[in-house]
Amino acid sequence: MPNAAEGPRAADRSATERALEEAALVLLEREGVLSGLNLQKVADMAGVNRGLVYHYFGSRRDLLREALRRTASAWSTSSDSFFHLPLRQRTQAFFRAMVRHDRAAKLVLLLAIDGDLAFRMVGDRQTSAAARARDVAAGEMDATVDRDALDTILVSAVFAYAVRRKSFARELGVGVRDLDRRVEGVLIRLVDGLRSPSGAPPR
Repeated sequence: MPNAAEGPRAADRSATERALEEAALVLLEREGVLSGLNLQKVADMAGVNRGLVYHYFGSRRDLLREALRRTASAWSTSSDSFFHLPLRQRTQAFFRAMVRHDRAAKLVLLLAIDGDLAFRMVGDRQTSAAARARDVAAGEMDATVDRDALDTILVSAVFAYAVRRKSFARELGVGVRDLDRRVEGVLIRLVDGLRSPSGAPPR
């Protein structure tokens, strides 16, 4: 029979792991990827002994990977709710979510750069295919559109914009919110251009 003390110990470990992961992400964002990740700073920020990083994660890279993966997975789970929306609204909701949570976009791309093949950038294929079938049936997308290519283009464009939106705005000399609004408008116009020629469901 499990010892009653095991519950609190497990909870303490989980809380410590989360604190270390969050500290690693904060330092990564603050100091940049190329500066490396100082494990002493991570431990200090989490309020634990540095040795726990190795005890719980094994290495600096594994700590960072787990922190990135947990955050990216949380984003991926919430993004599944977009698929029940029509194409136009789905694209708009996805764009707004990534702009609002640009940290998730950065972390997902870091996972991709690290070569993590477990995380899916375009979500579940069956769910996506069902949504695309509804788009075609509703006349929101022409049946000849390459749906895999469309997913790839939309996800790539939105992720890249979310990661660099502040830099784009600075280079262009405009406000970030203003640029968000303008980019969203053009993105929606591009998606509207995918409608079937008649604008109605194909026969």
